[in-house]
Amino acid sequence: MKLFWLFVSSCCCLVFLSLGVDAVELNYQLVPRQLSSDTYVFVGKTEDFSFENGGNIVNTAFVMTSAGVVVIDTGSSLRYGEQMRQAIAKITDKPIVQVINTHHHPDHFFGNQAFKDVKIAALPTAIEDMEREGGAFSDNMYRMTGDWMRGTEPLAATEKLTADSLNVGDHKFKLLVLQGHSHADLALLDEKTGVLFAGDLVFYNRTPTTPHADIAKWLDALKQLEQLKFTYLVVGHGEVLQDKRAIVQTREYLQWLDQSLKASAESGKDMAEVLQTPIPEKFAKMPLVNFEFSRSVVHLYPALELAVLKPAS
Repeated sequence: MKLFWLFVSSCCCLVFLSLGVDAVELNYQLVPRQLSSDTYVFVGKTEDFSFENGGNIVNTAFVMTSAGVVVIDTGSSLRYGEQMRQAIAKITDKPIVQVINTHHHPDHFFGNQAFKDVKIAALPTAIEDMEREGGAFSDNMYRMTGDWMRGTEPLAATEKLTADSLNVGDHKFKLLVLQGHSHADLALLDEKTGVLFAGDLVFYNRTPTTPHADIAKWLDALKQLEQLKFTYLVVGHGEVLQDKRAIVQTREYLQWLDQSLKASAESGKDMAEVLQTPIPEKFAKMPLVNFEFSRSVVHLYPALELAVLKPAS
């Protein structure tokens, strides 16, 4: 009998240890960084999705207003969203009253499930894209991050943002409806604090991604953002800044990418040759630059080749 209970005790310890290791491995370690008395940001890693980071590669944020908390983007999984709510609750006991998704990419809205009791809003086109592409995104996220995605199902925003501003309590958010990184990119300027939430229109010291990019529209969006006055710039990926360096860096990289690919198409290079294009020194140290350049060639080059081959009318 003693041996039986010793066996049971040992098994329980093994289960406990297994759960403990699992809990540590699946903890995003979300620590909010304070920008102002009522504004906080969770800064993600400048990496690609992996089993190690679980998709914690994105910047998300929350603003405490007199009416409650506004959450800006919800991260890459149900687990991220749940842990985000837990981290917010450690800062304030105010209720979460509004969630805003800046665009339809999975690292920005796959945490929505954890906020399904709250109003979740996005631009109309972004909502359509969430509904259309959410399933494929989910399959890909499970493949890249594994168990971090347990229980996650894409939940699109349900409220359409159509006005040019949003008032929540004592905060007024100027809504900038833009395009370029995706089909519908939302940037928000908190007029009370001056914090600009740029979403993935702006990267900093992390190579921009282009799966749905229209570079001409993206460059136009950056021009509009650059004209704004802000106290802090919360980019989609990378460090928070108090100046326009990230906008400049994103613009210069996109200009180089666009010019390089167009020149290659006009000179008749095939895709294999384009992939050998040297990266300029000022971009060469950006995380994932070779990987993202290769992806951009795949995303963008076929259309540029077709444009060159299209006969003049």
